[in-house]
Amino acid sequence: MRSAKVTRSKSRSRQSGLNLRVGHGWDSHRLVPGIPLMLGGVRVESELGAAGHSDGDCLLHALIDALLGALGRGDIGQWFPDSDARWRGADSRKFLEAVLRHPDLPDFRIVNVDMTVLLEKPKLGSSKAAISETLAGLLGVDTARVNLKAKTWEGIEPREPAIAAEVVLLLEIL
Repeated sequence: MRSAKVTRSKSRSRQSGLNLRVGHGWDSHRLVPGIPLMLGGVRVESELGAAGHSDGDCLLHALIDALLGALGRGDIGQWFPDSDARWRGADSRKFLEAVLRHPDLPDFRIVNVDMTVLLEKPKLGSSKAAISETLAGLLGVDTARVNLKAKTWEGIEPREPAIAAEVVLLLEIL
């Protein structure tokens, strides 16, 4: 059996000048009737929507947490607390835009984003491309850098209908 040769050289990464950071985000919401289901800034046809203080877009919330984590700047609840009435019903795209434009953050480049949504129904197959394109546009990256997967609860759904999202993001500090 052949084994791969692995090179670990600190001087090599210093020579390349790379300053890479990984961020991880996770969010979940109960699903309830009477409100739209927003996912990645896209309205998805569904009988149930995500209950939340803002628009309940758990994919954007997880993405923002991943971004803030990679930058070492806390979490979405610190930046946009649910105790602040300004954020009631807010469009989560505004949260992402505010973080991306914040003057106190270092310049960075998003290398890639990998996301998983956990949702029994509706199935997201027909919405995945629109969600990925919307997120790529919001992040200012090519769609090839944004990957979205949809999974089901596989019969172990919580007591109430729910949606969850997990995001891993890699960025380079410039």
